[in-house]
Parts: sequence; C-alpha cells; structure tokens
Amino acid sequence: MDPLVLGGLVALMTIFVLFSGVSVAIGLLIVSAGFLIAFDGMRSLELMPEILFGKLDNFALLSIPMFIIMGSSIASTRAGADLYEALERWLTRVPGGLVISNLGACALFAAMSGSSPATCAAIGKMGIPEMRKRGYPDGVAAGSIAAGGTLGILIPPSVTMIVYGIATETSIGRLFLAGVIPGLMLVGLFMAWSLYSTWKSGNIALLGGRGYSWAERFEILPRVLPFLVIILGVLYALYGGVATPSETAAIGALLCLLMAVIIYKMWSPKAIWVVLRDSTRESVMILFIIAAAGVFSYMLSSLFITQSIAEWIGTLDVNRWVLMAAINLFLLVAGFFLPPVAVILMAAPILLPIILTAGFDPIWFAVVLTINMEIGLISPPVGLNLYVINGIAPDIKLKTILLGSLPYVACMILAIILLCLFPGLATWLPDVVMGGAV
Repeated sequence: MDPLVLGGLVALMTIFVLFSGVSVAIGLLIVSAGFLIAFDGMRSLELMPEILFGKLDNFALLSIPMFIIMGSSIASTRAGADLYEALERWLTRVPGGLVISNLGACALFAAMSGSSPATCAAIGKMGIPEMRKRGYPDGVAAGSIAAGGTLGILIPPSVTMIVYGIATETSIGRLFLAGVIPGLMLVGLFMAWSLYSTWKSGNIALLGGRGYSWAERFEILPRVLPFLVIILGVLYALYGGVATPSETAAIGALLCLLMAVIIYKMWSPKAIWVVLRDSTRESVMILFIIAAAGVFSYMLSSLFITQSIAEWIGTLDVNRWVLMAAINLFLLVAGFFLPPVAVILMAAPILLPIILTAGFDPIWFAVVLTINMEIGLISPPVGLNLYVINGIAPDIKLKTILLGSLPYVACMILAIILLCLFPGLATWLPDVVMGGAV
C-alpha cells in the first residue's frame, strides 16, 4: 500500500479509536499495535515494550512531575485569591482596573501553576462575582477569565513546552524563553480588548472599586511575593547555569510545598497527601501518553509514513506560508477535541520534518502550536475552560461564556499572525539569553 494512503488510513483509524471513548494513551497503543501486526506481523509486537519503556528513559522527563507538584502546591492554597486581591487593591481606581487585575492574576497564577483549569477556578471564584457586582458585562467577566486561564501552557514554566521539547528534541530552556514575549503580548491583547468592551458597555461609572489605603495595599504583598520570588528563582537557576531543568523543577517543587506549609498553614498530612496524589495521577497520565506516543511514532516511521509525508510536502510547489496556514488549521481542529499534550505528541513526529523542510524555526513553531492549543481550551465541543467557568458561575449561560470568549480567540489568531510577520517575537529572547541557535 502507498505510504501516503496508509497514512490517511492511520489518521482515520486514530480519530475513530479516540472518539470511541478510550483514553488517549490506550488508543494510541491500540492503533499502533493493529497496524504493526497488519503490516509487519506478530513479531513486531516484541519491540513494543522496549520502545514503550525506552521512551520514558529520559532524565528530562523528571521535570514534568516536579513542575506538576509545584503547580499543585500553589493551586491547593489561597495563593490565587491572594494574588487576585493584591492586584485588585493596587489597580482598583483605574477605570476598568478590575478586569486588568483579573487578567494579570490569571497570567501570574498560570505561570505559577501551569494549569489552565486550576487558574480558571482559582481566579474565577473571586473575580467573576466581583466583576458582575461592579457592572461588568457577563461576557467580559466570564470570557476574560476563561481566556486568561489558557496562558498557563504558554508562559513558563510550562509542562506543554517540556513535552514539545522532549518530543522534538529541542532545548527546553529556549522553549521557555520563547514563550515569554508572546505570552506578555497575549496578556496585552486580552487587556486591550477587555478595556474596549468595558468602555463600549457604557457602565464606566460602575467600574471603580472602593479605595484602599497604602497600608492595606502593602499588607497583602507578603502573602504573594514569596511565590513570585520562587518563580523568578526557578528561571534564574535555569538560565543562570545553576541547575538543569529537572533539578530546577525539583527545587521549585520543594520550595512551593514549604511555602504552602509555612505561609498558608497547610500542616495536615492529609492535605499534603492530596497534593502528591493528584500530582502523581496527572504525571502518570502525561508520561503514559508520552510512552504510547513513542510507540505510535515508531509505527509511523517503520511503515515509512512520516518519511513519505515529508518527502511529498517537499515536492509540492506551494508557498510555505500556505503550508503553515494548513498546519495551523489542522492544529486548530485537533485542539478542539484533544488535550494539548496528546496533540503535540501525535503531531510532532509528522509535523517536525515538514516544518524543517519548509525552513521554519522549530522553537518559533512551538509557540504557534501552543497558541493553537490555547484556542482549543476555550472553543467547543471540548473547551475545558468554558465548562470550568460554567461550574463556577452556573447562572451564566454556556452560550454567553462562549460568546464572551470568542473575541479572545480573535486575539489569539491575531497573535499568531503577528508571530508569522515578526518571528523575532519568539526567537529574539532565546537568542539573546542563550546565544544563536546552532
């Protein structure tokens, strides 16, 4: 069978199996085993255990559970509420300052936790009722939190970036730096739209909050600054040559646990056990998907599907930006139905040769891919963040939340266009800090 036709058949079978309701990892193993048996015989299965466990034999993978523990420690405390309250106290007198506070809190909490649903829940529980009470439109209140929560997979430290780095064998340090400027740019675009829509609502008189004294503003800072110092310390250790990503993640996880115990009095062994239990579950899920995706990649390569697709793309007389538009459309649709980690691990073996053949920078492409995954988090039918917000504010209709988040989807699409026009937005900082790519 022609490898390109076979590739199409693999794609259809993968979609069918994943939509049957099985977990992503099990689905990938079923598809891989089925095609290996069909074309290479039963003996091909002898290699599957070696590939499965070999894919996990990577020291860099230790950073995933460590960063997850780091985020889970923060998410289990009142850090999100304190962060929101601190920003609100400092920005409350700015017209529309509350929505800026919420987006800023989302960005910082997302950077600390790395979890989109946790960010929506932590900031949304306080931010949405307060914004509605002050007269903000429901769409702005719900949509801004849903969109702000997506920043967790772009602003470092990001588990999604770690997974991409492992899948494509690119520098995790460079990937983290590549997400900084685009992440800040997205925050700026979100804030600009939120302020415009707030101004357009005509309720400016209702949007100011009560005044806070300087004493009240400063008294909240000791509860928030230690976590921000940890984030800056993690980034310094990573880029200052002090420690490897895995060692840095381990230190960050330990410090966040200690801060949760010391600052938020999380003395109970049961509370600490819940943090470790939930972190273990999420880590095992991600690592299982990584291992299964390794077998899936082996199947694609052994049947010459990956090589044939890359060769076919190379023979096409198509402008490379048309090709990039098609890739973005594919990623956008995939992100509607699958979690970011699954999309990256399944698509990376196929897309990376195409990206390199077309002359695109894999570090730059990681940012474009991640923003596409962010869009999927606030787009139906899956749209995880939409349902988290609906759970926090059940009296806001899901349709209102969706319509409120659509302008932020447009902001993300604009960000992708700006990255295509100015690739340096993603590549400049990594090159300055770590030197030009080799």
